[in-house]
Amino acid sequence: MDHDELGAWLRLTVTPGVGNGAARRLLSCFGLPPAIFRQSQSALEQCVTAPQARALRDTPAAWMPLWETTSQWLSSSDPQGATRAIITLGDHRYPKALLDTEDPPLLLYLVGPAHLLARQPFPLDRCLAVVGSRNPTAQGTDNARLFSRALQGAGLTIVSGLALGVDAAAHEGALDAAVADAPAAATIAVVGTGLDRVYPRKNLDLARRIAAQGILVSEYPLGTPPLAANFPKRNRIISGLSQGTLVVEAALASGSLITARMAVEQGREVFAIPGSIHAPQSRGCHALIRQGAKLVESAQDILEELRIPTLADSGSFESTISNTPAVETGTESPLLAALGFDPMGIDALVARTGMDTASLQVALLDLELAGFVARLPGGLFQRLGRS
Repeated sequence: MDHDELGAWLRLTVTPGVGNGAARRLLSCFGLPPAIFRQSQSALEQCVTAPQARALRDTPAAWMPLWETTSQWLSSSDPQGATRAIITLGDHRYPKALLDTEDPPLLLYLVGPAHLLARQPFPLDRCLAVVGSRNPTAQGTDNARLFSRALQGAGLTIVSGLALGVDAAAHEGALDAAVADAPAAATIAVVGTGLDRVYPRKNLDLARRIAAQGILVSEYPLGTPPLAANFPKRNRIISGLSQGTLVVEAALASGSLITARMAVEQGREVFAIPGSIHAPQSRGCHALIRQGAKLVESAQDILEELRIPTLADSGSFESTISNTPAVETGTESPLLAALGFDPMGIDALVARTGMDTASLQVALLDLELAGFVARLPGGLFQRLGRS
């Protein structure tokens, strides 16, 4: 894509009153954007409304600054050595999975390794979205990381939104299983800002890791701040890129349920992990299961449902998948059995185990250091899915 063609695409995206739907009609009528801006008012009105046609004939004030900023961004080096690119709706590298959805973005801004962006950066049938609460339980965080690690180890690219909580844990789990210079991205982060900024800032280091072994994606122009309305909208890309969506934890009113609904509308599979009946973060998953989402207890459940060949003959895959929360081996300690999987306080554990408080505190600390128990706010403890 040359400089002038890039400018025309950018102008189309920032023309006031011309959304994705109108832009796609224009592209269908006239071809690439440079041709659109050569049309007369009457010709444009054959495809769009008169106000939209007039807007297309005027030069948007935001266009030239954006064109200059974007050209400079593309030509300058990423501080971490990643490659920058823009894929348009007419590019052969544009993900076919998104083309088949109701509202594909006109442009995708990308940051990632050169070898991934140079060819087809999005596997057509090897992506799974993993989403969930921004404030997960300790078990939810553990589930997101372990499921994503096992699924990436089986060859899936994990797609999520770089938010705090489950999203971050999913990206981290995928990166834990990543192999250097692999032919496919370990994980894809679809963000709700321009790619010249990271939100939330707490995930800056994680974003850098993704740029090294995965892909950062945005449909929003450079400079776009973290506007609340953009995050639910970007969820259609998360689900649209993926064969299915796994909801790890979600409240009843959450962006994760929006992603699940979009996945259903796009004809994708929806999976949900059940949780404690006492945890608000589990109620969204339970609602999805009642509505027909597939209940999963292990990564293997997802691979079988998607009919994806596993690497079962590989020792490394067996090692990874055996650490998913659904698999329990060997004998467990009496304290873990007493703790169960719901958050519990010291007094309740004293009553359940008969141990004195001091001995119980020591035993809980040992289990916490071993990674079997998490200490929660309010003096509560929760067992993690590792035994």
